[in-house]
Amino acid sequence: MKIKVLIPLLLIFLFSSLVSAGLKAATNDQRVSSPNIVVIFIDDLGYADIGPFGADGYTTPNLDQMAKQGRRFTDFVASTAVCSASRIALLTGCNHRRVGISGALGPNSKLGINSEEMTLAELCKQKGYATACFGKWHLGVQQQFLPLQHGFDQYYGLPYSNDMWPYHPNFVDLPADSPKLKNNYPPLPLFDGNEVVDAEVDPDDQTRLTTAYTKRAVEFIEKNHERPFLLYLPHSMVHVPLYVSEKFAGKSGAGLFGDVMMEVDWSVGQVNAALKKYGIDENTLVIFTSDNGPWLSYGKRAGSAAPLREGKGTMFEGGYRVPTLMKWPGEIPADTTCVELASTIDIFPTVAKLIDGQLPDHRIDGHDIRPLLFGEADARSPHTHFPCYYKNGELQAIRDAQFKLVFPHKYRSLNGRDGKDDGKPIKYDQNLAKFALYDLRADVGETVNVAEQHPEVVAKLVRYADEVRKDLGDRLTKTTGTGVRPAGRVSAK
Repeated sequence: MKIKVLIPLLLIFLFSSLVSAGLKAATNDQRVSSPNIVVIFIDDLGYADIGPFGADGYTTPNLDQMAKQGRRFTDFVASTAVCSASRIALLTGCNHRRVGISGALGPNSKLGINSEEMTLAELCKQKGYATACFGKWHLGVQQQFLPLQHGFDQYYGLPYSNDMWPYHPNFVDLPADSPKLKNNYPPLPLFDGNEVVDAEVDPDDQTRLTTAYTKRAVEFIEKNHERPFLLYLPHSMVHVPLYVSEKFAGKSGAGLFGDVMMEVDWSVGQVNAALKKYGIDENTLVIFTSDNGPWLSYGKRAGSAAPLREGKGTMFEGGYRVPTLMKWPGEIPADTTCVELASTIDIFPTVAKLIDGQLPDHRIDGHDIRPLLFGEADARSPHTHFPCYYKNGELQAIRDAQFKLVFPHKYRSLNGRDGKDDGKPIKYDQNLAKFALYDLRADVGETVNVAEQHPEVVAKLVRYADEVRKDLGDRLTKTTGTGVRPAGRVSAK
């Protein structure tokens, strides 16, 4: 009799367990298929400027915590070593050359992001994501180029670099009758959506930028925590001129740069705290990275690329290899390091896979790096090669996961000289890089030419370089490039 009673009870228990497990699996599938995406993009951040990558003289406790909760990427690179080109690559998953934008677009530029390009925001909008950009845009200042026209629901920030203003050190000390002033920058505007809300940003306004961007970001999370969202937070700092709020001024003990870094770290902490507060941190991929390396000519107002060679404006590793952290509790293995080559251009296709989004019909250059993200056994870089461009469409180097081949080219360097701490740059020297092969795994500082020891590697990378030139062009070989698409241009009135 007891057995007859127990059997139905056992069946009910098993059925309930199966239903519960099914519901849990469905919930996990839903969580994994529509994670929130947060991209925190710092301007001119050096490789050694945060605690997890060796910062010295100040602390970054929130970034330290993020590294413990997630994964450090020690060979993570931008498309190139300058602002606009790096940002278009991040948002489209394309090498900047492919989409027609190089260098840093100025206030009077007639170029911007082409409406035919799909942005990360437009990708996420396919799946009903709320989207926002708070910070520096730098992909065109005319309305047709601004974030609201390219998939973002909200935008608040500067349209380009915070030094493109009348206080630029090239002009600020000139006499009022100097003919050079005709080339000075116009007033720096602050946008809210498509509208200018402050037509002349001044130094006091700049002290409030990091806090203002962070406040908007936290409010966006609060408003949208019950639906999937993309938050793009491209801070204006630590690009010069450096400004910091009163709450961090003088607090680091490491000068103005240290103070600014403490506030950037605070901002990261505020975003992660908001995710935790609303119970969505385990359903959110947070990416922290930079557009390029430090602007070394500004001395103590710039960061450090150690142990890498050179900095912003060069295609040595200090120019385009950037400190990167990724966190997604329960998905990305905690307190781990990825040493494989990956790039900002990989974020776009990786997010597409994570949210089951449809990639554009045109070609992109990034790859799905989920195996690297999730720490899968034996995961390797998907990049057979990576072109290194900087000035005037010149292919200056090409690399694979281990080796980098540098072609002869001119580059700027301080040649060991130190800059100042007055907010004014010292003049670069112009050096000539020689044909050289570097083993980046053994010599990340690019000091020893190993071309003679590895002729087969040189030959392979030369072949890759020829393919890149045919595809993306090259100024020195006068190659146009069959795979290049045009940038956007100001619409004719």
